[in-house]
Amino acid sequence: MSETYTPPKVWKWDKESGGRFAAINRPIAGATHEKELPVGKHPLQLYSLGTPNGVKVTVLLEELLELGIAEAEYDAWLINISDGSQFGDGFVHINPNSKIPALADHSGDTPIRVFESGAMMLYLAEKFGHFVPAVGSPLRAECLSWLFWNIGSAPFLGGGFGHFYAYAPEKFEYPINRYAMEVKRQLDVLDQRLADNQYLCGDQYTIADMVNVAWYGALVSGVLYEAGDFLEVTTYTNVIRWAKNIQQRPAVKRGQRVNRVWGAEDKQLAERHSASDFDTTTTP
Repeated sequence: MSETYTPPKVWKWDKESGGRFAAINRPIAGATHEKELPVGKHPLQLYSLGTPNGVKVTVLLEELLELGIAEAEYDAWLINISDGSQFGDGFVHINPNSKIPALADHSGDTPIRVFESGAMMLYLAEKFGHFVPAVGSPLRAECLSWLFWNIGSAPFLGGGFGHFYAYAPEKFEYPINRYAMEVKRQLDVLDQRLADNQYLCGDQYTIADMVNVAWYGALVSGVLYEAGDFLEVTTYTNVIRWAKNIQQRPAVKRGQRVNRVWGAEDKQLAERHSASDFDTTTTP
């Protein structure tokens, strides 16, 4: 283990921290270059990448289309965060936080921007009236609680455990152990809830399930960080049952492909502009 780090009185950004995304991380916000975003033929324009946060939104859009809601048709444009595309001024105009996904709704007289995945899920579910319990329903609070549980918990899985276990330039025992313990606690929270419930809101499939399957379903399925054995995910039998059930849905399978540019070719679809795009494999 390296020598103990003594923090300076004032932190200065004088070098890259190392790791997979070191070249694009910086302590300031705003655009670094000019780059206009493309706009397709549909009212809903999604700018994203097929990470768990991106998958949340594409799964919801595909589920809406599965119900026959034509107004949910969308264009999904690839934003390659490895090359800093999220710092183009067009993207920053929609999402000042420079994180994927970002959504622009052109269905009205004035385009509406929506950023942060949880906000997009609630915005779209309420816009189309599906996958979120109605105001006044006893299940609405339950759904929103699990939705925001995901927003508060997933960073410990992704930016915490995922970073130090999979992406950090060096492996350190303390952060890996600290975040592994927290992720296992989160899995246990889900497992206990799902012990007596088909979905997080009882018998009702909602955006709460979509956002959590994107992260924790991917984890217990062995496709996130390849950490299944390390975290002994097979012990969370209720989470595995729930995840497998949802991952078999046709809309979920489609949504998981959108803006994905790694892995097996039949699981990739760099951009999505119509339902027919799923008939072929598209890579950049």
